[in-house]
Amino acid sequence: MTCPRIEIDLTKIEENARTLVTLLSGRGIDVTGVTKATLGSPEVAKAMIAGGVVRLGDSRLENLEALRDAGIQAPLTLLRSPTPDQADRTVACASLSQVSERDVVEALSGAAGRRGVVHGLVLMVELGDLREGVLPENALDFARHISLTPHVALAGLGTNLACRAGVVPSADNMGELSALVNRLESELGQHLSLVSGGNSANLAWAIAAPAGRINDLRLGESILLGCDPLTRIPLNGLHADAFTLVVSVIESLAKPTAPRGATGEAAFGVPTQTGERGTIIQTIAAIGRQDVDPDGLAPPQGISVLAASSDHLVLESQHHLPPGTEIHFGLDYSALLRVMTSPFVATALFATTCLPTLIRPSPPPVPPPSPSPFATRP
Repeated sequence: MTCPRIEIDLTKIEENARTLVTLLSGRGIDVTGVTKATLGSPEVAKAMIAGGVVRLGDSRLENLEALRDAGIQAPLTLLRSPTPDQADRTVACASLSQVSERDVVEALSGAAGRRGVVHGLVLMVELGDLREGVLPENALDFARHISLTPHVALAGLGTNLACRAGVVPSADNMGELSALVNRLESELGQHLSLVSGGNSANLAWAIAAPAGRINDLRLGESILLGCDPLTRIPLNGLHADAFTLVVSVIESLAKPTAPRGATGEAAFGVPTQTGERGTIIQTIAAIGRQDVDPDGLAPPQGISVLAASSDHLVLESQHHLPPGTEIHFGLDYSALLRVMTSPFVATALFATTCLPTLIRPSPPPVPPPSPSPFATRP
């Protein structure tokens, strides 16, 4: 088969989605399946939908448009605020947009008016991680502005944690969001139907603490990789091996461990210092930093990652590996994101026929999702 390639087990993604949907539904929380790490793959999106997610979300319009073009009918949310010049495309394919600037609201209002639809908005609130969102004290005025703007409707509030500064979702910041929702509903005299508390980093909080008003989480990494983003530790009952990167060996020779000659900066900055360990089997695989984050690779037993340039991955192996030998790697989120974006890595999709035994929670059955009041039309 073609190398390098990323092998994707759609059954494991579906199973991960179903396990998380079942777990969270018992706490009154729906799941938005996030497809951005897979470049908006329609096949991955369908696996998430089969697992029970109520909507799909992505940060890039191109990915949402690819989902629509593939016939995906689930509600779509644009997770990164559009720029004003993207308003028409946004309204054409997404039911909801996350916003934090009035100029964007005005542009979306104009685009929705031209299409004769009402576009849903999720007002993002900054709760400590210092990425997107208005400050809590400014949320009421912004919400009032939305309520007075034609062709858009305030669907609810959202926040994002753990992505920039690593701020951990907690009972305190989630309680702050719930209290803010209650205040806005009281002041505005309207119900906010969607309260999106964050991403996969919220799972530990969601399992341990009362949900309050939080009724949505945007899950990508936990569905795709089966791990907790705060610790990168696999979550009990989830598959951590739905994605496998397969690369080919192009050289495997005995070489010294220490470089010879004066050294300066390498292709990607100061090289990692290596002590003299004598002669090793140095194996090179045909992939590099242009295609993958080498720090996010989990090599098989007996192989370790030494270094990487733009198109060479330098490994240490216990034995000589003939050229063409395929090596299988696990990936973390950073590695997966870059692999799926690279045009030089082929994609191989498959579905396992026999599911492993999973340790599943047993809350009530998943209720059918309520229809979104925000719709798009041609």
